[in-house]
Amino acid sequence: MNPDFLVIGAGVAGLRAAIELAGAGQVLVVAKDSLRESSSEYAQGGIAVALSDDDEVELHEQDTLYAGDGLCNPTAVRTLVEEGPAAIQELIEWGAEFDREGAKLAFTREAAHSRNRILHAHGDSTGREIARTLYHKAASLPNVTFRSYAATTDLLLDDGAVGALLYDAAAQREEAVHARAVLLATGGLGCVFLNTTNPDVATGDGVAMAYRAGAEIGDIEFVQFHPTALHVEGAPRFLLSEALRGEGAQLRNQDGERFMERYHPMKELAPRDVVARAIVSEMNRTSAPHVFLDLTHRERGFARGRFPRIYETCLRYGIDIERQAVPVAPAAHYAMGGVWTDLDGRTSVERLFAAGEVACTGVHGANRLASNSLLEGVVFGARAGRAMREAADLAANYDREEPMESGRLTPADRRQKTIGCPTQRIAWDKCGIVRDAAGLREACLQLEPHAHENAAQVALLIARCALAREESRGAHFRTDYPEKRSELARHSVVSKDADVAFR
Repeated sequence: MNPDFLVIGAGVAGLRAAIELAGAGQVLVVAKDSLRESSSEYAQGGIAVALSDDDEVELHEQDTLYAGDGLCNPTAVRTLVEEGPAAIQELIEWGAEFDREGAKLAFTREAAHSRNRILHAHGDSTGREIARTLYHKAASLPNVTFRSYAATTDLLLDDGAVGALLYDAAAQREEAVHARAVLLATGGLGCVFLNTTNPDVATGDGVAMAYRAGAEIGDIEFVQFHPTALHVEGAPRFLLSEALRGEGAQLRNQDGERFMERYHPMKELAPRDVVARAIVSEMNRTSAPHVFLDLTHRERGFARGRFPRIYETCLRYGIDIERQAVPVAPAAHYAMGGVWTDLDGRTSVERLFAAGEVACTGVHGANRLASNSLLEGVVFGARAGRAMREAADLAANYDREEPMESGRLTPADRRQKTIGCPTQRIAWDKCGIVRDAAGLREACLQLEPHAHENAAQVALLIARCALAREESRGAHFRTDYPEKRSELARHSVVSKDADVAFR
């Protein structure tokens, strides 16, 4: 039986949309891996919201616009910060347990925020707590069903009808699912790069599928590299939250010297792109594979209590962060760009919606403000759900049993969209933290033959759009164009049928 609504992805954005959709029909939520394996689960830092006594929505708005480096969609930003407080209150009503000081919510500060507005849960497990809350809420609704280990291999489009091909890993077969509206909530693309804080499922599938379906892709060249990922031989590039620096952790080079004051007046609390490039500069200057994040000056027991998950993970790899500075280096973390949408998740393809990291509303501009991502998933996931209900009303006469065909790739091709060429090395070396025209052109040539694979297709889009953007802005830095150009304070847009343009 085909659902009324198909939600591809079980992170915060997908779950919040499913809750919104449950009253309008049958909702199927599918996950590529287990229902718990999403980027939301790994979000440690917190969720930003203007709820504290000394904060204002306008200040949150200003900080977001500043971090976005002239490329934010102001209406999207205003929507995020205005609807954020009510969204958080709703989560609390549904059972989300945010950290408190007595009876009051506890707020901390992260980079580029002018106020303490970051809510945490269980110290450093905020994304996990929000995802838990939303899953339990969604699962309690009779119209919502879930399928895990069902990878979406392609979208189906036929005369305005929508659906997707799912590959069931257990049954080892592919099946078509048709719906009145489809939501892409597939998360990020960090695994396109060699070093990433993202889970293995974050291979940019949503962007690649939407591109093949003819959807517009916006601002895909803007990839945020988190400055501080654990850099230990044999260990995953585990994220060491921005909140560590918010609580006083210091960055030191191989000589033990604090260096951030040479790069930005906000030092360790400068915007992420600034800190990431500063670390790369120090690594190059000292011929070192990493720098160090030092919290040893804080009182004993502080790190263990405030960051229990980080503390235990580092300890597992032989580092006691209360006694030792942690070796860190930047890693791909978050995509500001993605499938181009309006503020209600509508893409340029009829009845195809997108929300969360896979989408590009312009809310993050050229560089996302810390801890705005979970808020985006909650706010815009709900908005997409509401808009999908309206789309379903318009499709009231659509026969859900009507067959559709993708008209694109053979099933065997679709199933093999793994990272099969040296995509990660190419993306890291040539489309990474520091870029130039020669490297980007070479990346395009090397990736083009492998563009049938999702990860290679996404890396190719990043390279093409980064090559077209002949300036440096936010997370996009080119050594051959080191300055911002006012005429490029516009969004890049690319589609299967049109080359890169700015608007």
